[in-house]
Amino acid sequence: MALVCAVLFFTAPVVSWVFGARAEPMENRPLAAFPSITDGWGFFTGLNQWATDHLPFRRGAVQSVDALSRGVFGEPARFSGGSHTSPVGTGQADATPPIDENVFPAVIEGKNGWLYLGHDVSYRCVPKRTLDQVIAGLRRWRSVVEASGRRFQLIIAPDKSTVYPENMPDDYAGKDCSTAARDEFWRRVPAATGALDLRSQLRQIATRNQRPIYHDIDTHWTHEGGIAMVYALAERLQPGVTRTWKAQPSRQYPHSADIPDLLGQDRTVPIQAYSLAPDGGPEDNTQFRPSDFHEPLHLRSTPRPGMITQPMRMVGDSFTQFASPYLAATFTDVSIVHPDAVAVDPVAAGQLLAEGEVVTFELSERFVVGGRYPMLDPAVADQVGAILAAHPIG
Repeated sequence: MALVCAVLFFTAPVVSWVFGARAEPMENRPLAAFPSITDGWGFFTGLNQWATDHLPFRRGAVQSVDALSRGVFGEPARFSGGSHTSPVGTGQADATPPIDENVFPAVIEGKNGWLYLGHDVSYRCVPKRTLDQVIAGLRRWRSVVEASGRRFQLIIAPDKSTVYPENMPDDYAGKDCSTAARDEFWRRVPAATGALDLRSQLRQIATRNQRPIYHDIDTHWTHEGGIAMVYALAERLQPGVTRTWKAQPSRQYPHSADIPDLLGQDRTVPIQAYSLAPDGGPEDNTQFRPSDFHEPLHLRSTPRPGMITQPMRMVGDSFTQFASPYLAATFTDVSIVHPDAVAVDPVAAGQLLAEGEVVTFELSERFVVGGRYPMLDPAVADQVGAILAAHPIG
């Protein structure tokens, strides 16, 4: 019977595909690829995630399980959630955590209909690296970049639960450990690494605009958060450059919210986009180029007054997706690559970063505080740093 069940599980995606059913990504990551026979035992261990991801009716199953759990037990079902997997061979040391990460829900249902990503809590409570190791990794990156004559900027995109803790539930698994980790993180990391701390600025903008700067059912900030990041970065690089900038509301469009996906729900949030003229004139200079940055995104713009003309190479994750149109409007030469891609191919990343005079990192709080970025390994920074050192500037 066990053999029959196994055969049915692993062949179901193929049979369903033949009859026209297709799987859809549900989590904030691509579907798992079919493992290679050259992976040895990894072929067999990789089959499980591939088969799970490629079940075409998985979303419906998740919805059914969640509905059953709510109806019978009065609470949402607990799913494993999306995983920010680390590439093999990056030198990351995964010590056995003192707490089982699976005790934390993938989604935290807050007040006023707000949803929070469970990783906001679980990654703080079950870190892969100590905060001292995280700080050492970030400082190593600054050291190798600046040693090559380039400028280094670090931006930490705050978690939604950090900016809007008031909509978190009164009690939840990991409240004490996550709160303590968050407070220590923000007390130490900006001072120790020179990172831009946008927390108060984001709340001020939200108060001025009389609307939240994070989506209620999505884990990311709005385009207003992306613009705030670009303004802060530009002022750090060239004080006063934003005086002529003019941003105005432009189009609106629906955006698929990421957190409901983890509950098997298909929901959208309204996006308010903006035009941005760096010279203060009537002509919008934004570029809307969707990308997850796993392949580098290159943005080039004709120089105009109010723009920063130093070539900038950037490492950024999904928060930068909400900022990239405005980076294109205000920087003449920008390329962006995902943090995971840096650890997967440090040589390619080094060659890309070597093209810039400015190197900027935008990293998400939860992945930094949890030590989840493989590129935090100083060995990765050293590999990239060797390439930068071979192509110095200044």
